[in-house]
Amino acid sequence: MKIDFANLQLQHQMYKDEIETAVKNVMNKCNFIMGEEIDILERSLEKYTSVKYAITCGSGTDALLLAFMAADIKPGDEIITTPFTFISTSEMIALLGAKPVFVDIDEKTYNIDPAKIEKVITLKTKAILPVCLYGQPADIDEINKIARKYNLKVIIDGAQSFGAEYKGIKDSALGDIAITSFFPAKPLGCYGDGGAVFTNDELLAQKLRSLRIHGQSKRYHHKYIGLGARLDTIQAAVLNVKLSHYQKDLELRREVASRYTKVLSGKDLILPYIANDCNSAWAQYSIRLKNRDEIQTKLKENGIPTAIHYPVPLHLQECMSYLGYKKGDFPISEIISNEIMSIPMNPYVSDKEMKYIANLL
Repeated sequence: MKIDFANLQLQHQMYKDEIETAVKNVMNKCNFIMGEEIDILERSLEKYTSVKYAITCGSGTDALLLAFMAADIKPGDEIITTPFTFISTSEMIALLGAKPVFVDIDEKTYNIDPAKIEKVITLKTKAILPVCLYGQPADIDEINKIARKYNLKVIIDGAQSFGAEYKGIKDSALGDIAITSFFPAKPLGCYGDGGAVFTNDELLAQKLRSLRIHGQSKRYHHKYIGLGARLDTIQAAVLNVKLSHYQKDLELRREVASRYTKVLSGKDLILPYIANDCNSAWAQYSIRLKNRDEIQTKLKENGIPTAIHYPVPLHLQECMSYLGYKKGDFPISEIISNEIMSIPMNPYVSDKEMKYIANLL
């Protein structure tokens, strides 16, 4: 048996006619930049998330950079975040000349541990950046309490968690600013790069809209130093179709995760833990095991693809060495990075495939 990790081909076939019609409409109108599909998508995202303002952009990485710029992050400022995530989280902080300040993660959720945040706050700290890893929101109430105490912004990296919920609230609505990614393999993915920024603050929304189009206040009048970070109209057309089916796909992801947990329980593995007050988007189904490399090789030989998210924590990455962290500084992140492995996760994993994976494990 050969199993597809994300099964994007099957999803495309399911929505092919709708997507091709939507894309052809854009081509026929030739409104490739900031066409009407962008506005339609943004209004639909606002309705889905119950956030007042959704501002689309070129990628999840662009979304992070725009969020930091809108929050007026400057060189020398500090942002507290997690070392156990994808590089873009800290990369965009560093790109602005600000400093990522790492805090270790909770061993069960793999998200930033709020109990460790307060001790690293300094006069230079401007924001806290929790990552909703693998689709599960961080402990936002505790993080918000700390942020209010020290007058800090909370910027949610929801690149993997669009549609996830914390105490009944969509993760896009949880911080001062939240971002997501529409990279093809994300729970809601387009057919290239794409992202969005969310806020309930009207002034921040106005600034974000300007920043993504070179800081323009009106054509050829520039209020800010900005970016060329618009979402392509064709990608918006794809997302408009996929968003209309998204809740159904999200529920299927949750069913797949539930069935995985059932068939894998009792084996010598550590399975994903979801906090009682959270509802995950299940971007990944990630297990922990001691002999990961050996198991990964065996699974590959038997047609089962796997992925490691993430093998090297950010504090040990060469590009972050200037921060002065060393091995042992964030022991939980280091342990998890050596044990974590993601198995095929998409809305369409069949019982037959699941049993095959479970038996091999």
